[in-house]
Amino acid sequence: MLAETICSAVSAAGLGIAAITAYRKRFLTAARMAAYALVPLGLVMTGAVEWIAGTAFSPVAWAGFGVLGVAWLLFLSTRAVERRRGGRKETTGDAGTRAVAPGASAPSRAVTAKPRAAQAGRGSQAGQGSQAAGDDFSDIEAILKKHGI
Repeated sequence: MLAETICSAVSAAGLGIAAITAYRKRFLTAARMAAYALVPLGLVMTGAVEWIAGTAFSPVAWAGFGVLGVAWLLFLSTRAVERRRGGRKETTGDAGTRAVAPGASAPSRAVTAKPRAAQAGRGSQAGQGSQAAGDDFSDIEAILKKHGI
């Protein structure tokens, strides 16, 4: 009963201040003040104030708020870890397999095949990896030689 009276008084005072502001030809500010002033009155009329008062003294409600807080912390911590990883998501299964569209061009298929070839070549064919790296830079070396660098 006391909360409803206080909310009604706050709404009446806010509407009075909004009326004075409108009298001073500041209609946008007056409309915004009236909107804020009507919120407590609306809460009283919908019964939300009674619900809040009943919830404030309920141990089950506080336990529910605690569970929501834990869920919120878990969500934020997983987002922080995801950002720290650089946006990489967890992978399940074989990390080297990537999906390629059925009508994909040859370069896109080669890009998806490189990680698997690199994983297979790490074991016994380490010498071929350095030779392949030399082939990749041969065109760059030719350009640099052409310009005398």
